[in-house]
Amino acid sequence: MTNRTDIVLINPGNRRQVFQDLGDDVAGIEPPFLVAVMAAYLRAQGFRAIIIDANAENISPNEVAERVREYAPVLAAVIVYGSQPSASTQNMSNAGLICQALSCATDAKVAMGGLHPSALPERTMTEETVDFVIQGEGFQTLAGLLAVLASGIDNFSSIPGLWFHDGETGTVCHTLPAPLIDDLDSVLPPAAWELLPMHLYRAHNWHCFDDLEHRSPYGAIYTSLGCPYNCIFCCINAPFGKPGIRFRSPRRVVEEIDLLVNTYGIRNLKIVDELFVLHEPHYMGIVDLLIERGYDLNIWAYARVDTVKPENLSRMKQAGINWLALGIESANPDVRDSASKRMRVQDVQQVVRAIQQAGIRVIGNYIFGLPDDTIATMQETLDMAIDLNCEFANFYSAMAYPGSKLYDMALEKGWELPTQWHGYSQHSYETQPLPTKFVSAKDVLKFRDDAFDAYYSNLEYLALLKNTFGNKVRDDVERISAHRLKRKLLGG
Repeated sequence: MTNRTDIVLINPGNRRQVFQDLGDDVAGIEPPFLVAVMAAYLRAQGFRAIIIDANAENISPNEVAERVREYAPVLAAVIVYGSQPSASTQNMSNAGLICQALSCATDAKVAMGGLHPSALPERTMTEETVDFVIQGEGFQTLAGLLAVLASGIDNFSSIPGLWFHDGETGTVCHTLPAPLIDDLDSVLPPAAWELLPMHLYRAHNWHCFDDLEHRSPYGAIYTSLGCPYNCIFCCINAPFGKPGIRFRSPRRVVEEIDLLVNTYGIRNLKIVDELFVLHEPHYMGIVDLLIERGYDLNIWAYARVDTVKPENLSRMKQAGINWLALGIESANPDVRDSASKRMRVQDVQQVVRAIQQAGIRVIGNYIFGLPDDTIATMQETLDMAIDLNCEFANFYSAMAYPGSKLYDMALEKGWELPTQWHGYSQHSYETQPLPTKFVSAKDVLKFRDDAFDAYYSNLEYLALLKNTFGNKVRDDVERISAHRLKRKLLGG
């Protein structure tokens, strides 16, 4: 017996391809919040929606297609987001295989949407086995597409944000983008959490350094969409067409957190916003409501050095914000300013220490291989990272993610780009970072991997782990960091 539905929304992912062995037990498995909001929105419009989280269930493209065939939907939509903006592109390899399997094994029309397809809609339309590409946020586009498919009249010209093939000529056509949703509270319902395999999600290992045995259950929630900044390495605004930010109300956000806590037992929570600590009335409104509830939460969120206000940190800690991720990027002002991010090393040091003094842990995010980087400036960044000695650090190679200014620069200058989409993953075997004006891509990647080893074997860092979290965490980090990633570019 078939379970007839209108749309199956699919979250793609291949953890081993993207993370190598780190995907087995180190990397987090994040619930696809935006996919679940899409499902809730479409159900509110009267459509029957199902979600398949192929990443969380760790199932193959053929298994996804078989499951979709049983549901017999009118439309199967592969929505390509990820645990951070860059993750959309690295998931495209798996997303493409899912679309191929859907086209072979089901009668459903196949659509692809999300950040990467919004950045490269025409290329996605021509290269992938799809009937449609959803450009933009997707809510209005999916609802309009389902309505037209239900009517049986193949005229898609009135659907905003849609790419499709002309029925007579087969040429690729598209409509104007859908307008952005101004009032998130009035248009978007709470996520359809009940459609997700909530028992499968787990926090990153560092997020639970205080309690490694309890990384599940895990929740992830947006409190805003977009970012007002325009850093050259970031692709976050690709679905929105321009920099900008729109907020959900603190009340609605905390009502959804209430649901996660009381229905699913969530304690570990990620605030997915590209920049949560930005608009003080917004983030502190959420903080105050969480303090009122007295939940024992373990939250992490993103901030910028220049948006952190030390006077707010004690209340943020009281609300359960235990980790703040800072985009530090580079120690060298010339390198950093060319990436449109102006701050002084002294400012970075002061803010990191203020956060730590409030009892909040810091994740320092660093990038090697920005356009003006040299070996010497990358060493400055590594030296700063070691000196800051944050409780955790991410080391990235600069990548030309589709939708970013770096991608446009790479095309203009003819820089070599990954030949496969999962080559955009920072941890994959096929990783292909950008060269700088002075350093080859190979040397950038080698420096990044050596920097990782230097940081995580540093005795002062290991002492910090032992003194803050205990021997078990220190031993666990030593075990994980001893694993050297294999890199095709480095002959490994």
